[in-house]
Amino acid sequence: MSLPENGAAWPPPHMAHAYREMRLDDAWYAGDSRRLARLHRPTTTTPRAKPGFWGRHRVEDQLSPAPHERRLHVPLPGDIASTSADLLFADMPTITIPDAATDKATADRLPTLLDATRMHHILLSAAEQAAALSGIYLAITWDKAVSPDRPIIYAIQPDNAIPEFRFGMLRAVNFWEQLDSDDHTVWRRIERHEPGRIVHALYEGTTDSIGRAVPLTEHPATRDLVDSLSADGVSIDTGIPVLTAVYVPNMLPNRLHRNSPMGRSDYAAPLHGLFAALDETWTSWMRDVRLARGRLIVPDAYLQNLGPGKGAMFDEDRDIWAGLKIPPTEQGAGITLAQFAIRVDEHQRTAEAITREAAQSAGYSAQTFGLDGGGQPITATESDSRDQRSMVTRKKKAGYWRGALADFLHALLLLDAKQFGSRITPARPIVEFGDGVAESEQQTATTLDLLNRAGAVSAATKVKILHPEWDDTAVKAEVAAILAETGAAAPDPVGTFPLS
Repeated sequence: MSLPENGAAWPPPHMAHAYREMRLDDAWYAGDSRRLARLHRPTTTTPRAKPGFWGRHRVEDQLSPAPHERRLHVPLPGDIASTSADLLFADMPTITIPDAATDKATADRLPTLLDATRMHHILLSAAEQAAALSGIYLAITWDKAVSPDRPIIYAIQPDNAIPEFRFGMLRAVNFWEQLDSDDHTVWRRIERHEPGRIVHALYEGTTDSIGRAVPLTEHPATRDLVDSLSADGVSIDTGIPVLTAVYVPNMLPNRLHRNSPMGRSDYAAPLHGLFAALDETWTSWMRDVRLARGRLIVPDAYLQNLGPGKGAMFDEDRDIWAGLKIPPTEQGAGITLAQFAIRVDEHQRTAEAITREAAQSAGYSAQTFGLDGGGQPITATESDSRDQRSMVTRKKKAGYWRGALADFLHALLLLDAKQFGSRITPARPIVEFGDGVAESEQQTATTLDLLNRAGAVSAATKVKILHPEWDDTAVKAEVAAILAETGAAAPDPVGTFPLS
């Protein structure tokens, strides 16, 4: 497959099912109640589907032109995706050049590129979207009018990509974007990445058809690309033999499509039913709170008359709930308080049980989400000691990112040397993720004390453990100061004796 053929169905039939799954995951990730309600209601193709909590048609929707949405959404799906990104990229992975000692120019250029391109921010955002949508694409381009001294990197969501895999490896990919359109015409821009070139195309179509390819000058969003195109009028030569895009799966295998190299979402257990149950529990809890507001039941004579012909209105926020036609002088006709109980414990235990099950099914320990820890968030060290599930998931995901990120940074260095004239020798970097556990100073001190008592550690090693960010010069100076203060330094064999 290359660029879409004129008149082809859109989205491409082989991607339609995956796009539907991503659209549902995206609705839960975004937490938009209107999108959730729209996606969960039965359609003409699934008329007998059970609507569930978010798909139910409420009576208020039919009686009121602007009903108030009382259903509440708990943003657990967003928290799961954010937690995944935090575990991976809260700290930037260590990225080094294999021969940094002999290739100082490349070793110095790489950190500059990482900082200038805001790589850390892009990785955090990309990892969060990958957790929700099953994977993410990273791509490289350049525009010297915007960034005159370095390439540009960006992330693309998988529901805006049509990949081509061979033996599980990405060989080419079409990124697409829907441009400003009207009621009759849908404009789509296609950006195809192949080894050695990037192809651009503009299509004029409809909601269900790609339509026909037209010149890039037909839409304002693509006119500026014309000046950058090569002689063929559709592509830009990258000058490097590798692909300027990589795909990072969130997790493999894809349980619904076992032979597919596409990843699976953290919600693919599937967790949609648990998310809906948590929303229903939270909505019920808040309904108890709303219904438990104190109300007074009084005789009609105690209520204020709105006047002849003005009728009556019900205001749920008034302290007077209802009036009864009872003479105020009759026995038992006084003011009565109606106060309902709030089932706090039942709702809380149900919500925590659902959250715990959803977190564990997504691959994380309950402690990571503040459960089973006295209601307080806990540190990564405590989570690792109690339940290693989150750390195991982190290590698995880091494995997918390590290889893809190394390939991506290699392409970045190649493009930097080719298009910006950097005097470097591009090499595939080494990407290393830390252990993800930050020990407290007390834990570090205890470890060092035990090692020192066992006589299994030197002063230099202790200083390096305490200050891993120090270089060898600083470590040697600190060791010398410690040995001098403790009197453990070797005595001067000459001392102050005269030499003659």
